Amino acid sequence: QEQLVESGGGLVQVGGSLRLSCAASGSKFSIYAMGWYRQAPGKQRVLVARIFNGGSTTYADSVKGRFTISRDNAKNTVYLQMNSLEADDTAVYYCNAARLGAPDLWGRGTQVTVSS
Repeated sequence: QEQLVESGGGLVQVGGSLRLSCAASGSKFSIYAMGWYRQAPGKQRVLVARIFNGGSTTYADSVKGRFTISRDNAKNTVYLQMNSLEADDTAVYYCNAARLGAPDLWGRGTQVTVSS
């Protein structure tokens, strides 16, 4: 079964940190990039950070300098270290895997709530 399993969400105060993890399994197609998107209530889902197999990364401007994405290719696992969290970071965070010749895989989402 092709799936992405996320973990690490939760409730944290402003200025705190959280680490999200996402493990991919069962994919019949090669994954060339993994990343995190987020969706706040009433807003569209947007890219937070992405990492390609070669190690290159992209970040949303709003998280640059605060969030770090990393990946363990051998484990097909991607991590998102989130520091200096702000109230505006509150959202459901979704893991994404982009694949060659197949639709993207999505996780079910994990809630991150930053309280002030």
